[in-house]
Amino acid sequence: MSTEQATPTTAQVAMTLAAIAATAATPRPSGETPAEQCSRISRGVAAQLAEPSLATRNEWSLTWLALSPDNANMAYLAANPASNAFAVVLRGTVANVTDLLEDLDVGTVVPFAIVGQPPAAVAVSKGAMEAFTQVVTASAAGATLVQALADALADAAPNPTVHVIGHSLGGCLATMVAPYLQTQTWRGVTPRFALRTFAAPTAGGRDFARYVDSLPWVANERHYNAWDLVPQAWTALDDAKTWYPDPPGPAANEEVKAVITAIAALPGPHVYAQPGRADRLHRDYKSDYDRVMVKKTVQDFMGQVAFQHANSTYLRLLGAPDVLPGPVVRAITGNAGPAGTGVVIAGSGFGAGTAVDFGTVPCPDLVVSGDGDAISVLAPPGVGVVAVRVTNDLGTSPAVPLGQFAYGGPAPVVLTDIAPDSGRKGHRVTITGVGFGSDAQVFFGDNPSPSVEVKRSGTPGEIVATAPVPTTGVGKPHTVDVTVLSNGYSSPTGPAAEFTYREG
Repeated sequence: MSTEQATPTTAQVAMTLAAIAATAATPRPSGETPAEQCSRISRGVAAQLAEPSLATRNEWSLTWLALSPDNANMAYLAANPASNAFAVVLRGTVANVTDLLEDLDVGTVVPFAIVGQPPAAVAVSKGAMEAFTQVVTASAAGATLVQALADALADAAPNPTVHVIGHSLGGCLATMVAPYLQTQTWRGVTPRFALRTFAAPTAGGRDFARYVDSLPWVANERHYNAWDLVPQAWTALDDAKTWYPDPPGPAANEEVKAVITAIAALPGPHVYAQPGRADRLHRDYKSDYDRVMVKKTVQDFMGQVAFQHANSTYLRLLGAPDVLPGPVVRAITGNAGPAGTGVVIAGSGFGAGTAVDFGTVPCPDLVVSGDGDAISVLAPPGVGVVAVRVTNDLGTSPAVPLGQFAYGGPAPVVLTDIAPDSGRKGHRVTITGVGFGSDAQVFFGDNPSPSVEVKRSGTPGEIVATAPVPTTGVGKPHTVDVTVLSNGYSSPTGPAAEFTYREG
């Protein structure tokens, strides 16, 4: 049996290049200048492109990368000499899905005017135009995207292909940057252009879509997950009110439908349209969904949207390997005490170049285990309760509840599991977590449990609480957050802390 891998498809390669654009997008918590972050992103992108296990197969090399001053947008240029191809890859704002949609400022439109083109005015959203302007004016080593591409094309073999690619808002920007590049004059070469977007909201109206589609393309493709809210903007957002099939869920409740209605109303009188040949992915929802985000809450619905929108989901749907992950903090031991307290950070992706921050304060000394799964540090000077996060060239770990350090104590309170996670009033529920004290109180939504028994206060801690009578009525969900109050803390909410009241 042959062990040779199949040649990656163009879509797999393009989506991998798009996913790589998210590398090191989050600034280091203790601070770094835009130049320092841009250098770290460049190192991370170069490392991703050099990874032979990805669909890009170490065939592409980074030639230029620029970051906007506010870190809202980034673009990079990569070259593949063997295929005489170049990739202009756009990264959009890194934020949650709701913020991303609101940032596009679709209630106001402006002309998409680029060097006298298109011949008649076409409209795009003001937010998309502002992001486009940031991308095409950003510079690195004194060169803008057009200048960097011109230099690269000047040394290329005849008939090169330029692929313009992006995921999410990066895809939206790609539909603007690609036509802009077609208006340029290139020294001694006539490149062909391909436009490939993934999970992209649209930038403009029907005239904009017709203009983009009228240009000469090697390919003009729009790939989207059928269960992703973002590419429905701004043409079919209301369709999401029927998502997600229940079971497994989370079917939209009235609160979710109200949120979708509010988002769908942002364009006001403006009618938007998508350019490109549509490639609809993932028709069967139950084949790939977040198994945790399935309850009828706004939090779970938006969590499922984020899962369906993620780079990793698109790569999986296309059958491509995921990109190299950034560092992840799972938990810390020694989570309370004075400065100088020994702390062990457990997680993954720790290795050369790793840095640790306690809140906004860097750790001067650290020791990384040989397997890259643990870091030993001494807590730097600080105050309050802070998130412990790890940064390297591939990114910065997100803040997690079990990764908090409390200066002076007591230890933070975190709920990690409840069982059962559904039932009726009067049912006994076992709650596990850390930091439970003898004074612990438990709330189901805004109602206190009538019976709370702290079984174990160590790590893990355990509480048995009785579900109280729920608050019912219009706008009151059946699923509520379970919160533990102890030692001055309230436990963070999240999927692990949700309880669903059953009827009857």
